[in-house]
Amino acid sequence: MRGALGIFVLTATWAAYACLASHLGAWQALPLTLAVAASLMLGARRHERAQPAALKIGQDELSVWGGAGTLLIRGRITGCSQWSGRLLILALQPEAGRARSLLITADALPAPVFRQLSVLGRRAAGA
Repeated sequence: MRGALGIFVLTATWAAYACLASHLGAWQALPLTLAVAASLMLGARRHERAQPAALKIGQDELSVWGGAGTLLIRGRITGCSQWSGRLLILALQPEAGRARSLLITADALPAPVFRQLSVLGRRAAGA
């Protein structure tokens, strides 16, 4: 996914340069293109940091932790969608605020943990 994100940043930067250069000229488009590239790279970095690194499964709640050890979200599982044992979407409701979705692929977790989460999700969804 990091490779795809990098290719996206390069493609979008090149597209911005091509559009700007046709209207402004090659040299005047360069600073704006660099600004677009910097903005896209900062967004990509922010996206990478927001990815979950650890899960803690409790009795009534699930907590998701980031790579830097920061708590991303903690809440109880209120809904679940599952596709063919490969993809699981859990709806988490924190104590305050709106519900958030957590997308989990089967290869991201050991099989017993993925199965446990899918059972918790189905139970919470009433299925």
